Amino acid sequence: MTDLQQKEPLVLVDGSSYLYRAFHALPPLTNSKSMPTGAVKGVMNMLRRLQADYSGSTVVVVFDAKGKTFRDEIYSEYKAQRPPMPDDLRCQVQPLHDIIRASGMPLLVIEGVEADDVIGTLAARATEVFRRTVISTGDKDLAQLVNEHVTLVNTMTNTVMDIPGVTEKFGIGPDLVIDFLALMGDKVDNIPGVPGVGEKTALALLQGLGGLDSIYSRLDEVAGLGFRGSKTMAKKLEDNKEKAYLSYDLATIRTDLDLGCELKDLVPKEADQEKLLSLYEELEFRGWVKEMRGGSDVSGAKQETASTASKPAAPEIPPPVQTHYETVLDQGEFDSWLEKLKSADLFAFDTETTSLNYMEAEIVGVSFAVEVGKAAYVPLAHDYLDAPEQLDRDSVLRALKPLLEDESCRKVGQNLKYDRSVLARYDIDLKGIAFDTMLESYVLDSTGSRHDMDTLAEKYLMVKTTHFEYIAGKGAKQLTFNQIALEQAGPYAAEDADITLRLHQTLWKALEKDEKLNQVFNKLELPLVKVLSRMERNGALVDTKRLHEQSQKLGQRLSELQEQAWAVAGGEFNLASPKQLQELLFGKLGLPVIKKTPKGQPSTAEEVLVELAESYELPRLILEHRSLSKLKSTYTDKLPKMVNPATGRVHTSYHQAVTATGRLSSSDPNLQNIPIRSEEGRRIRQAFVASPGYKLVAADYSQVELRIMAHLSGDKGLLEAFSKGLDVHKATAAEVFGVTLDEVTSDQRRSAKAINFGLIYGMSAFGLAKQLNISRQDAQQYVDLYFARYPGVKAYMDRTRAQAHEQGYVETLSGRRLHLPEINARNKMRQQAAERTAINAPMQGTAADIIKTAMIEVDSWLENSELDARMIMQVHDELVLEVHEDYVEDVIKGLETRMDAAMTLDVPLVVDTGVGDNWDEAH
Repeated sequence: MTDLQQKEPLVLVDGSSYLYRAFHALPPLTNSKSMPTGAVKGVMNMLRRLQADYSGSTVVVVFDAKGKTFRDEIYSEYKAQRPPMPDDLRCQVQPLHDIIRASGMPLLVIEGVEADDVIGTLAARATEVFRRTVISTGDKDLAQLVNEHVTLVNTMTNTVMDIPGVTEKFGIGPDLVIDFLALMGDKVDNIPGVPGVGEKTALALLQGLGGLDSIYSRLDEVAGLGFRGSKTMAKKLEDNKEKAYLSYDLATIRTDLDLGCELKDLVPKEADQEKLLSLYEELEFRGWVKEMRGGSDVSGAKQETASTASKPAAPEIPPPVQTHYETVLDQGEFDSWLEKLKSADLFAFDTETTSLNYMEAEIVGVSFAVEVGKAAYVPLAHDYLDAPEQLDRDSVLRALKPLLEDESCRKVGQNLKYDRSVLARYDIDLKGIAFDTMLESYVLDSTGSRHDMDTLAEKYLMVKTTHFEYIAGKGAKQLTFNQIALEQAGPYAAEDADITLRLHQTLWKALEKDEKLNQVFNKLELPLVKVLSRMERNGALVDTKRLHEQSQKLGQRLSELQEQAWAVAGGEFNLASPKQLQELLFGKLGLPVIKKTPKGQPSTAEEVLVELAESYELPRLILEHRSLSKLKSTYTDKLPKMVNPATGRVHTSYHQAVTATGRLSSSDPNLQNIPIRSEEGRRIRQAFVASPGYKLVAADYSQVELRIMAHLSGDKGLLEAFSKGLDVHKATAAEVFGVTLDEVTSDQRRSAKAINFGLIYGMSAFGLAKQLNISRQDAQQYVDLYFARYPGVKAYMDRTRAQAHEQGYVETLSGRRLHLPEINARNKMRQQAAERTAINAPMQGTAADIIKTAMIEVDSWLENSELDARMIMQVHDELVLEVHEDYVEDVIKGLETRMDAAMTLDVPLVVDTGVGDNWDEAH
């Protein structure tokens, strides 16, 4: 055995793959000078972990060079569809290269070829001398390089792929991977492939006939392979032979390049500690600076505050773990796990069910994890298992009930509101919810990403989880969980629990350090889980007969509008077709083009039609038709179908982790978008009714965001207006137009209202001019007068913009944080949009915190009282309750008291309440 054979494996890193993965997986971090740094930190995290995993090995990092490669000469359209590297990523490439070199790792960037070809050549040379090689990448194309000496490792999924691994993943060996890519093509790299050949067809051809040369020498045998489309495939292959072989050349990784260096030259060097420290300090990687200085950060507290405040707390990505997942089919095994759960300080819990609808979902199984990497799934109701093969659902749930209902037994889950509602159907009141990873992520950084488990695992753990579609399929043929084979269902479900526990450990380390965010999580979001679960299950009663009648009336009105539109247009057309509208409005009728689509076509978007409708009849008719059509399809037609047959009510789903500012959203049905100002919208609200013997009570915060503005700005004029209980819009009009309150006209009040609310949402003078239909000069004069009368508001806005630019975020009065990744963007429009958000978010977010606090207080009060009342809806700043008519007065009094006290401001919170047999009457 040679010396080379005895060495630790050569590790070749696909640096370009690492770079893009880190950029897209991690939050958009910046230092205090607004320089993007997230991708650099992400790549270095992965490289440091790789060095630890392969201690003693040489780690060579390879990047793509700038400019064209030989593949562009072969095929000019190669990678033509790829967008250019984002500016925020491009500026991180050189600092990353500098850090890698300073760390002592060999780094290669070879012009005219791709990183894959450099890696392929190095791997081939290592194989020639029998040296074991590990290629670290997420790129499937490199599977063609795997042989008895070369393996692939994917740090995102923590998987290693050798020859059997390639066969398991692709259905073919490494020797046919190039042929596979040639037949299928690659949309990302714009490799054409053979039209009509997808993954299944390519596999059938390769498994049945062999590689490309063999396929083309045996075209007469293709039809006999029996796959879908096999009868016509030979002709397609013949017609596209040139494309197939072109694709083969493009997909082939070169292994014979002249790199200008030998394997023996690729050895790690001593790290340049001084250079490395300087780079870490410049990029403000404080943890690594501290590490290099032996644990003491001497850079100064002031500088620490400035740099860390500019970005969300970024949890350190934990090292990969070995996993052991069990599928529990034996009573003894279940009893053993039950004891583990009882003695655990915290355990992750998840249910697998038949539906996403919490009112219909049946439990198929449950999964747990008590320590990282170890989890179990207990199947309870899989269709294909005989009763003796799986434990009895009722018995298992009875055994779990005391544990799940024990407040002292702490649980963590991902979106436990859903599990809580499902368990309630089995008479289990889930308590002891100590953490929820969806909410931890949301509180930590509401705008950083989506907050579903798969996204969070990739972002915070660098783990690619098994998505449900992978095991269940998609679309109409998608299986429900009870139909999925246990070999797939077991690891999938256990992984859910394990990943949840690992996410919690990572996220909580970042969250618990921040006292304000900790309070938002523990005092607002977590207590709200059970409140929303109860509200959702309470549901709202709807009058389906009234909705059917309204649907018929809307249908009649839509027909009338269509006829009127056709008459104005001089012919029939599809009112819902943007293309036909473009041709009609801007071609045939010659209306002015207000705005264009990204493809250069005249836009028919709503704001365009609104502007055109001021002067032209047809756009007005189209807008009305669109509005009524949406109401009909979304509400009057759909709501009756959404009534739960068991309860006779509709049950919405409230979402805590969707909006950036903390407001709740809802779906199925969406209660937030039912219009209140139009007659048709109010009729929909009239269909939400109280049960016999009950009334609906609606309680709405009055002008809450303006009151928060008065508090935040400390403006004397606004504070005085609210303290005296004045009509604030009228008071503003009196100030701006220099008249007494009694002299304010309705038009002046309307203008003042537009200014008040417009400024909250960052409206410019241009936007105000459009809204009030006045000149931009007059609108600017209004704004200037407003700021002259309310200088505190102007000072607040200027102060908030400056803080946002410095910190990278703004806060609500409760400490909820909204990060603004675009606040220092080079693009001025994006920066200004972030500034508008910065001004509005503290008000909208504080309003959300107030209503959430009120909901928690009201729910606790009702739960511990004898009052026959329940919360059934929350919409914007409004709570709706269903109350027995004997308790209406008591409930209103208690409701107003608790809502008024939800937060103390420098101006009073005012709650308007109403009572009625339906929602419209109550509001």
